[in-house]
Amino acid sequence: MELQQLRYVLAVAETSNFTRAAERCRVVQSALSHQIAALERELGARLFERTSRRVRLTTAGEAFLPAARDCLEAADRARTEVAAASGEIRGRLAVGSIPTVSAVDLPVVLKEFRRRHPRVRITLVSAGSEDLIERVRRGETDVAFLGLPTRAEPKAVQSRPLARGELVAVVAPDHPLAGGESDLRGLADEPFIDFRAGHAGRIQSDVAFAAAGVHREVAFEVTSAEFMVDLVRHGLGVGLLPAAYAPRFPNLGLVRLRDAPARVEHLIWGAHPSAAAAAFLGLIGPPAAGGESGVSRAAAAGPGA
Repeated sequence: MELQQLRYVLAVAETSNFTRAAERCRVVQSALSHQIAALERELGARLFERTSRRVRLTTAGEAFLPAARDCLEAADRARTEVAAASGEIRGRLAVGSIPTVSAVDLPVVLKEFRRRHPRVRITLVSAGSEDLIERVRRGETDVAFLGLPTRAEPKAVQSRPLARGELVAVVAPDHPLAGGESDLRGLADEPFIDFRAGHAGRIQSDVAFAAAGVHREVAFEVTSAEFMVDLVRHGLGVGLLPAAYAPRFPNLGLVRLRDAPARVEHLIWGAHPSAAAAAFLGLIGPPAAGGESGVSRAAAAGPGA
């Protein structure tokens, strides 16, 4: 049994097609088919059912596939650890982030990481905090940036708080409160635009309004800050965004809140970080005295930092 045979099996399973699998693996189809047939003879079981219309895993193939993935991942880890021991970091780095992260300048960080470790393949996914925690738990994502209510902590992952910040209300530019300040009670009669119920960004607002004894109407539920801002600009309601993030949007009225909801941004990672993940965590660095992550200093310092 060879690693290349396992790669071929995985490619066929993911594409459900021998031709596309061969193209992905950059081999001729006859060679790929020959290697899979040889593996099936060694195992004493067929891994795929082949017809003129489709290719699908057999029961034996479904049982074999998770172990094949584990073997390939273990081989990749072994290669990256050997490279790291000789001073070169390779492999992959899967990063996750909430869209409204403001504790770090993520594009700058990723650019600096790529400059320092050009042999690492970087991927990025944007999602909600709950989804990112689950992705890190499952090992699908190596590191992720979250935003959680002040009393919440990421569970079953390693974590480091990066910064604490307050929210501001965002309104249409011609709104009477634009550029001023208010408290939550002063917004009670406004229709709100917010994330779906249960979303971490929604919870921190719900908790703050409940603590203030204020009932509000969430008329529009959205899945992204950009969509929220578009609705706010058209005067359809009031939104809440992190104070450090809201100024990115021009032509938007900001309202400072005297009893503003707050959130904490966290960096999370798995129990056994890869060499690439460890290097990324080192680049971020510990929070500075003012609560800002050390990443700004690390990324700005350039070579030799």
